[in-house]
Amino acid sequence: MIKRIFKLILKQIKDVFFFFLFATFCYTVNAQNEVFSEVFKNQLINFGGEIGTDPEANRLQNGRIIYKKITVPEFPNGTDVTLKLTVRSNGDRWDKSGSCFVVTDHNQISVINVSKGEKQFPDGSCIEEKFKGVKATKNYKPALELLRFMTPFGVGHYSNETGKHRKPVYIPSWEKEVVWEKDISNLTKEVTGTFYVGVWIDTWTKEGYSVDLSFTYSNRPLKSVNILPLVNTIPYVEGQSLPDFFAITSLESTFKFDNDVKNVKLFYITTGHGGHSGGDEFIKIRNKVFINNELKLDTIPWRDDCASFRRFNPTSGVWLKKDSASYIDFEAQTYKIKMIEERIASSDLSRSNWCPGSSVDPYIVDLGDFTSGEHSIKITIPATLASEDKFNHWLVSAYLTYEN
Repeated sequence: MIKRIFKLILKQIKDVFFFFLFATFCYTVNAQNEVFSEVFKNQLINFGGEIGTDPEANRLQNGRIIYKKITVPEFPNGTDVTLKLTVRSNGDRWDKSGSCFVVTDHNQISVINVSKGEKQFPDGSCIEEKFKGVKATKNYKPALELLRFMTPFGVGHYSNETGKHRKPVYIPSWEKEVVWEKDISNLTKEVTGTFYVGVWIDTWTKEGYSVDLSFTYSNRPLKSVNILPLVNTIPYVEGQSLPDFFAITSLESTFKFDNDVKNVKLFYITTGHGGHSGGDEFIKIRNKVFINNELKLDTIPWRDDCASFRRFNPTSGVWLKKDSASYIDFEAQTYKIKMIEERIASSDLSRSNWCPGSSVDPYIVDLGDFTSGEHSIKITIPATLASEDKFNHWLVSAYLTYEN
């Protein structure tokens, strides 16, 4: 009896050992097959400042955009894809809008060849003639946005003695950089093979920022989907107007499928901007998206967790606010209440779907199956009109994924 029990225990130990051995082997094989592509390392984004050291990095908008042509494997069986973007202030102390984007079809008109003066935006891409390059046409697709992000106030350059008097007691130190990692496996077809990838930051200082960008491909078989960019209001091209048209009109566009398609999903990225208390940055405004005149998304984009990003914002404006605080009085061995002055930082304030130092997740809507032919999208945002000191605008991009 004892021998039988001993043999059973020994067998279980062997089974566990071989399980871990097999798991370790699988992990090692997978790690060996991973493909890592570094696009930028400490590359500068600024306005009229230093150009950085990467000879393959191209600059647009006087340095507010950097982009590069890269080539990675095709992965015929599909793959997971992870994007990693790191941002550090190189002297810009403000929070700025940012976007990582990709251009894949070199035969079509794109924001890159328009920026170079080689092409012009087609008339069909415009809204009221003034706002160009917003909508997709037969021979033009807006840049596909991989990641929307917001730079924090001064992370890195000012994460030293400069901000010591602004640091609240609940963070141990200021962070040196902000890092975003995002699974973009649904966009595999657009970020494999040869493509252009760029990063835009809305900086107007010569110091600007430095960025790192890389892609990691797992090489794990994964079903790929097709992608159809629809709209993008980000002014990647110098001369594009600030997208404040939502206060005047809706964004309406059409798209076409040559064949019946299935499992269509809408990815909708939106953030409101325009400083000061009356700007769209700080106002709850409803976004509605209609597909074929049917309401598919009805939401108020908003974030109220911005205080959780405090450690990334050493140069955020700070003021004091009186408040009543409950605390433990150890001598009296009870709770007491007293009036205090507490730090409030600009970076703590709730905003229209973003925080200084955050990335922006898309809203994802399952649309089902579509028949071949033309379809429509309509986006309505009852935005606030821009004025001299309130540059109200909405950065919106949308694309579809689908299966044949």
